Amino acid sequence: MTLTFQRGNDKIINMKITYDRAKNSKNIENRGLSFDEVVNFDFETAIRWEDTRKDYGEVRYCALGKVANRVHALVYTRINGGIRVISFRKA
Repeated sequence: MTLTFQRGNDKIINMKITYDRAKNSKNIENRGLSFDEVVNFDFETAIRWEDTRKDYGEVRYCALGKVANRVHALVYTRINGGIRVISFRKA
């Protein structure tokens, strides 16, 4: 899915967001949170870092940022034109 969104008067952002459908279903079941909500994640003010705890076979990033007024934790990897969501939960 490619999401196009605008934050207030800020520039329009085009970002592809992908995820594993089965993992998303499990996240909804366990955490009540769909990966589709990542479109509302405030990347501009988020704290981000590379996850170097172990070799995942890909570069993974962790981020803490707000969705509405609640802080959420997002784990993702970069893909061409966007991100692939690995984990998403309320912090």
